[in-house]
Amino acid sequence: MERDYPLERVRNFGIIAHIDAGKTTTSERVLFYTGAQHSIGEVHEGDTTTDWMEQERERGITITAAAITCFWAPTYLPEAERQKKEKKFRFNVIDTPGHIDFTVEVKRSLRVLDGAVVVFDGVAGVEPQSETNWRYAEEAQVPRLAFINKLDRTGASFERSYKSILDRLSKRAVRMQIPIGEEDKHEGVVDLLKMKAYYFEGNMGNTVVEKEIPENHRADAEKYRGELVERIVENDEALMTAYLEGKEISLDALKETLRKAVIANKIFPVFTGSALKNKGVQLILDAVVDLLPSPLDIPPIKGLNPNTGEEVVRHASDSEPFAALAFKLQADPFVGQLTFFRVYSGTIESGSYIYNSTTGNKERLGRIVRLQANQREEVKKVFAGEIAAAVGLKEAKTSHTFCDEDNPIILDQIVFPEPVISLRIEPKTKADQEKMGMALKRLSDEDPTFKIKSDTETGETVIM
Repeated sequence: MERDYPLERVRNFGIIAHIDAGKTTTSERVLFYTGAQHSIGEVHEGDTTTDWMEQERERGITITAAAITCFWAPTYLPEAERQKKEKKFRFNVIDTPGHIDFTVEVKRSLRVLDGAVVVFDGVAGVEPQSETNWRYAEEAQVPRLAFINKLDRTGASFERSYKSILDRLSKRAVRMQIPIGEEDKHEGVVDLLKMKAYYFEGNMGNTVVEKEIPENHRADAEKYRGELVERIVENDEALMTAYLEGKEISLDALKETLRKAVIANKIFPVFTGSALKNKGVQLILDAVVDLLPSPLDIPPIKGLNPNTGEEVVRHASDSEPFAALAFKLQADPFVGQLTFFRVYSGTIESGSYIYNSTTGNKERLGRIVRLQANQREEVKKVFAGEIAAAVGLKEAKTSHTFCDEDNPIILDQIVFPEPVISLRIEPKTKADQEKMGMALKRLSDEDPTFKIKSDTETGETVIM
């Protein structure tokens, strides 16, 4: 079985934000525009794909990170070209929670992702959990795109939200777009690199229409394009020289230099729109293709050889020895325990044995599935740079390393925050004692920040 998408056309990225910034709404648009689903689910109607748990739909919030695989061809290609498989990119997307109580989901997801789209509320700008998530991304050295969302809302202001990013998160943020109108007058966006206006027409904003910039936005667009070009050429000496000599720099040269700067975390491009009103999301997907790294663009993963203690390096290649990291456990009502893992190098097939270098044991890998939130697609083989889930591994835990037994490696563990609240818990009847123990164990397996201990003096069970 051969890889269906080459590594340079794979993008592993997460969508992160403060609660209520419109992150799940953005994810639903991603699914719709990439053709992964034929209708758009809405958070307020409780029918989204990524918020699939009953508790999530009831409360209208994301509780657990959901993985999605979908395919995208950039909108700037002719329509006939966009339909060709060789023009499409594979997206492995993780929609993460924005609520502080589930922040561990963001931390562990960022550990295995190559990039992130950070969504901001166009009214509130940077919020507390935006800062926490940004800090996690800084720790993981994950390149980011910013999306100022909800520009259709009363009180929305792109400039105010953009200023809050500069003031509270990073001076390295730079406008890639400016909005055409705000609040109920929000119609589209201006691309400052191409100096074109974009509108979103047809069914659910499906058709991206390129037009000339409206006259009343041209002066601002020229001013901000100058700032953007300056920020880009700072990262390349030859371009800087040409720019200072007054030469016109080609769009391709600017895009290539911008991509390198984004991957090196020297620039954080800022986009805008309204996911709920179907404006701007396709251009974010184009930016993921153009600016966020493929597994080949990030540094090779490092780990330790458990036998010798020496540092070992694995490159993103199918021909290198197998190495993967388990980053999440999830109890599935139909197939049992799912172990999500990111493959850094090599390949693994269903039906083979998987070596867990953290425990030193082997387990049979019965089935591998690719997830569409809670929908499963069975696959025979996974390759370097991919994210998948193993069914039925008994001993695997979050942060465990899977690898080739003959070429062992242990990857750095994910460090989780310690719990700060404890609670005494007891079953109603003696008969419930065993059920409670099993339920608590399952919860602690799924959430590494959830701890259980027995008080030796009183014999009580304490959860933290």
